[in-house]
Amino acid sequence: MNQREEITFMQARIIRLFIKKYSLPMEKVISILKSASVLEYIEKCYNIFHCEGDNAVFEDVCQYLKNKGVTVG
Repeated sequence: MNQREEITFMQARIIRLFIKKYSLPMEKVISILKSASVLEYIEKCYNIFHCEGDNAVFEDVCQYLKNKGVTVG
């Protein structure tokens, strides 16, 4: 798997964690994450994130959203 595929796979896993935690439909989660540029943030930080587990990345993204004033669920 090349790096672009790995980034996309990580973004998908984080989207799934948001769906599960907040019981929101995929479309809503994607809309929230896109509005705060989270998918780009994951791509930008991938070199750090790929060494961490999904839960650590999820928590970082949650903090990122909080810092931007975005509430989920």
